[in-house]
Amino acid sequence: MGENEESEIIEHHDDEEMEKRRKPRNHSNSFLESVSSSEKDGHSSTQSSHRLLAYSDALISIIATVMILPVAHTKFQDNEELKQSIQALLTTKVAVYLMTFLIVTVAWAAHIRLFQVIERIDDTLILLNLACMMLITFLPYTFSLMATFPNYILGILLFCACVMVIGLIQCLIVLYGFSRPFLLNDQIQMSENQAYYKQHILKVIMKVPIMCLFASIFSVIFFQLSYVILAIVIFLPYISECLKWIRNKAIGGQTVQEDSPDSMLFYTYHPSEPLSKERVEAFSDGVYAIVATLLILDICEDNVPDPSVVKKEFNNSLITALQEYGPEYLAYFGSFATVGLLWFVHHSLFLHVTKATRLMGFFNTFSLAFVGGLPLAYQLTQEFPRGSRNELEAVQISCVIIFFAGLFQLAIWVVALFTERETLHPYVRYGGRDHTFMLAKLSLYPCVALGTFFLTCILSRFSAPIFHMMEIGVPFAFLLLRLLVRMALALLKWLFCSARKDLESVPVEEEDSQLPIIDLVT
Repeated sequence: MGENEESEIIEHHDDEEMEKRRKPRNHSNSFLESVSSSEKDGHSSTQSSHRLLAYSDALISIIATVMILPVAHTKFQDNEELKQSIQALLTTKVAVYLMTFLIVTVAWAAHIRLFQVIERIDDTLILLNLACMMLITFLPYTFSLMATFPNYILGILLFCACVMVIGLIQCLIVLYGFSRPFLLNDQIQMSENQAYYKQHILKVIMKVPIMCLFASIFSVIFFQLSYVILAIVIFLPYISECLKWIRNKAIGGQTVQEDSPDSMLFYTYHPSEPLSKERVEAFSDGVYAIVATLLILDICEDNVPDPSVVKKEFNNSLITALQEYGPEYLAYFGSFATVGLLWFVHHSLFLHVTKATRLMGFFNTFSLAFVGGLPLAYQLTQEFPRGSRNELEAVQISCVIIFFAGLFQLAIWVVALFTERETLHPYVRYGGRDHTFMLAKLSLYPCVALGTFFLTCILSRFSAPIFHMMEIGVPFAFLLLRLLVRMALALLKWLFCSARKDLESVPVEEEDSQLPIIDLVT
């Protein structure tokens, strides 16, 4: 026992010595960690950029969506042919709305890439970002001028001036960020080629202001050409990639090596350039929420009867007076269900997306642009007398808007399938257990909208009831969709299995001749 006690005392003493030796080392490690963290922070006023980015996403989504209001509030006369009015509308207001929506989202995508490079912010960056947001919020006014006075150049000049100043502010943000490297992301901080990164990012940012400068110059000479230049701004990354591909083919199929010393993940024109999935979701949620809110604004503004009218014409019966607005209420609930279910499909898609890319964001922008047109669809479907030619064409326009909103959601998934190992969850990849269900969910709205369009062409007298039945019936289709998909797969499995059994019962001497059919069925 004595020997054991002595050995325990010796071990306890050794443990105390080891603790004493560790303590200064722990102090030194904590000191080094504090030094490295202070170097990374650089200054006590630096902070995370999460709240700033959430505020910017919300602001840009509001600005991009409210630009549909001048289009949705276009007034038509009952005796006016909608076909002529819509032709003028598409060539002016709708076309300018889509172009401006896409340009605003281009600015938002540039904001994403900018703050993927700059991960921490301080007061100066916050103020510069607010100046950038102030100019972005001014863009709807310039859009209203361009839509109302398409033959005047003042709206184009103001729009181009705003975009150019936004680009200059973004350049100031880049210069300020690189002057304080502790604000940059880890890849650029550890790189020895920060000068190259800065030069490359500035060159990419300045392309859009330069294009807008040319658009403003050509607006004085030939203003139609300025709209073409602004359209090129939207497709600039993909035009650049096509030109690069043509150049590679022209020099004999060799890949042109860029002068990048490191692998550049951001500010490239490649369609697979990563975008922040969280910010894509936040921006999209903002657009869907604002579109749903705009629908109720029309109800509150136009469908509240005047008290004197209720007292004089409806014998002071409010219920009788509200019955006059029955079609408007039906159009509102159907439109809200459409917006909500399109958001549901978008949510289901990005729930299984692991990485968003530039091309996916491009198709998402087009989908959101048509979602932003749903207030126009709502306004048109309840604007004209029942059974009129105008009502039929308004319903068909609404079907077209819903069709393209759903079709571009399907395009996002198709693009993700090309790089499914990087962008999609295994469940929805080709051959995954939810692959067919996701395809059915994304295809439902395009198919239903297309079917409703052709059905209204045949049964034109019942166009409005057919359209409202479609809007109300689709939610029930979503509830039964998984069951319907399982029943369809079970039916296909039974058909293929029965065909395979029939082929397996073929005699051995005929097996060679039936082999290609068996392979085909398999």
